[in-house]
Amino acid sequence: MPDIDLIHEDAHLLVLNKPAGLLCVPGRGEDKQDCLSARAVRRWPDALVVHRLDMATSGLVLMARGAAMQRALGDAFAERRVHKRYEAIVDGALPVEDEWSVIDAPLMADWPNRPLQKVDPAGKPSLTRWRALSSASASNARAEATHLLLEPLTGRSHQLRVHLLSIGHPILGDALYSSADVRARAPRLLLHASELGFVHPVTQQALCLQSPPGFDFSSLTARP
Repeated sequence: MPDIDLIHEDAHLLVLNKPAGLLCVPGRGEDKQDCLSARAVRRWPDALVVHRLDMATSGLVLMARGAAMQRALGDAFAERRVHKRYEAIVDGALPVEDEWSVIDAPLMADWPNRPLQKVDPAGKPSLTRWRALSSASASNARAEATHLLLEPLTGRSHQLRVHLLSIGHPILGDALYSSADVRARAPRLLLHASELGFVHPVTQQALCLQSPPGFDFSSLTARP
C-alpha cells in the first residue's frame, strides 16, 4: 500500500516508518482520524499500538500483532530493553566529537501551557545521550546548525525537544519549543526516529531496524 512504509513484518509484530505530520493514533475530530494505526489496521486487522511518536516527528514505530505481543513489547519498553536512536538538526554549533554527552534534566508538564513540557527539579528523572555528527556554519552561506545523534534513556513526553532547548539548541522547525526564526529555518520538525533495537519476544532474535532521515543540511535556509 502506498500509504504505509513497511520496514519489518512477521506474524507477531510490525515496524513502520511514519512520515512527519501523521498522527500515530486518532485525535479528536473527523479531520484527525487518518493516522498510522488506522492505516495499519486496514492492512493488518490485529495491529495494536505499542508506543508513539509526536505527530511532527518521523521515523520508526513498532506495532504488535495481538494483545499478548502488545503486552510483551510494552513490558520491553517499560523495562528499557528497547534501544532507540534518533537524528535531529538543531540550531547553533556544537563540537563534533566521538564521545557522547548526557543531558540530565527532570521534566514535568507545563500545566498552564499544555501540552508543553518543561524542565523542573520536581519533575520526573529524564536522561538523553547526544553526540554531534557534523555541523554547518555561516561560512557556507547557511546559519549555524548541527546534526545530532540522540538516545533517550527515559521516555518522557517531548523529552528530546525540551532537553535540546534546555541546552540552548532547539530543533529546527519545532513549532512548539523554538523561536519564530528557528522554526522558519526548516519546513518541518527535523527530528527522526532512525533506529530501533530489541530482542524479538517470540523468536528471541536480536533485531535492529534502521531508517535514514529524510532531511539534511541542504534543506535549511539562512537565519532571517
